[in-house]
Amino acid sequence: MEQEIIVGLDIGTTKVCAVVAAADEGGRFNVLGVGRSPSDGLTRGVVTNIDKTVRSIQSAVAEAESRSGIKIQSVIVGIAGDHIQSFQSRGVIAISGRENEITQADVNRLIEDTKRVALPSDRRIIHVIPQEFIIDGQDGVFDPVGMSGVRLEANVHIITGLVTAAQNIYKCVQRAGLHIRDMVLEPLASSYAVLEEEEKEVGIALLDVGGGTTDLAVFEDRTIRHTAVIPFAGNQVTNDIRKGLGVLTEQGERLKCQHGFAYAASVVDDEPITIPGIGGRPPLEIDKRLLAQIIQPRMEEIFEIAGMEIKRSGYSRHLAAGVVLTGGGALIKGAAELAREVLGMPVKIGIPGGFNAGLVREIENPIYSTCVGLVLHGLRSKETNSGLNFNNGSKGGGSMKKIFVKMKSWFDEL
Repeated sequence: MEQEIIVGLDIGTTKVCAVVAAADEGGRFNVLGVGRSPSDGLTRGVVTNIDKTVRSIQSAVAEAESRSGIKIQSVIVGIAGDHIQSFQSRGVIAISGRENEITQADVNRLIEDTKRVALPSDRRIIHVIPQEFIIDGQDGVFDPVGMSGVRLEANVHIITGLVTAAQNIYKCVQRAGLHIRDMVLEPLASSYAVLEEEEKEVGIALLDVGGGTTDLAVFEDRTIRHTAVIPFAGNQVTNDIRKGLGVLTEQGERLKCQHGFAYAASVVDDEPITIPGIGGRPPLEIDKRLLAQIIQPRMEEIFEIAGMEIKRSGYSRHLAAGVVLTGGGALIKGAAELAREVLGMPVKIGIPGGFNAGLVREIENPIYSTCVGLVLHGLRSKETNSGLNFNNGSKGGGSMKKIFVKMKSWFDEL
C-alpha cells in the first residue's frame, strides 16, 4: 500500500527538527521518523547565515531519513520571526449567480478582494484567515457556501511577512536539496498540535516560547483572532545566565535546562550546583535559588509582553480556557506557575498530540510542537483538498477551520 509521506521542517533559532509521518487507510496518523540538529544560522527566527542553516537542515533531515527509511524530497516549512505582522481587513462582493446561490468560487473571489490592501513593496501576505462572513447584513455566518444572498462580506485576519525573510528560508531549503511544499506561520502550526477544538471555541491563547522568539496566537469561536511575535525568548534567558554568572554560553544553556527554575518560590532543594572553572580556574558553586533569581525576571518580562499583546487583541476577557504554554521555554521548571501569576489566568503545558502510532513518544515534547503541527497541517489539508479551503469545524471529524494561501506564486516572483 502506497502512503503519501508528509514531512514537517521547523527551522528554529536554536534547533532544526524534521518529523516524517503518513496517514494509513483507517485515517490513523503514524510518525515514521524524527530528526533534530542544533541551529546557529538564525537570529530571532530569521536566517542570518545561509551555509550554517543549510548544514543544520541537512543534518536533521538525514537523521529523520535514517530513522524512517524514507528518502525525503519535499517539506512543509514554518515561518516566524519579529518581521511577522498581522491586521484585520474586510471585503465585499456582489452575488450574481443562478438564484443568487453562493458558491466556493464566490468565497474565493471575496478572499481575493480582502487581499487588496496597501502593503509596502518588501512585504507579502502569508495567510488570509476569515473571522466571519456577512450575507445581506446578517452576520455570524461561518460557511456561506450554498446559502442565498446578493451581498457577501467577510472580516478576515491577514498575516504578512518580509519577502527577504521568506526568500532566505526558501534558499536554505532548496540548497539542502529539498522542495518546499507549503509554508505555514509557526504559531498557527503549533496550534494544530497542542490545542483542542473545544479550547479554540471557548477562547484560548497559545504561547510558544522558543529560542529566538515567543509566538502568540489567540483563538475564539474556533478561529484565530490575533497573532504576534515577541522578540524575546529562551536565548535571552541563557544570555542573562551567561552574563550574571560569568559562564560560557554552553554552560548557561545547560544550567537553564537542567537546574533552572522560572519561579524562585518553587525552588525547594537549594543545594549548590558545581560547574567547571574557565581556563584552569577552580570550579564555581552556584545556588539554585540564585539561578532562579536570574531566570525569573526575563521570563516575567516575556509573559508581561504576551499579556499586553493579549489585551491589545481585545480578547483578554474571552479566554475561558486560559493559556497553553509550549515550546522549549515551557520546559523550564516553574514556567507554568509564573505564567499563571503574571497573566492571571489558567495555564497548562501543551504537549503535541494527534498521532496514533509510530514514534509517538519521541514527539511528545513541547519542543516539537511546531514541527508536529506542520505535519498535521499537511495531513489534514490533504484530506480536505489542497489550496484555498474553509470549514466551520462544527460537525464530522472536527475539521480545522482555516484558510491557507499557497505561496508558490510568491516564490515564482522571487
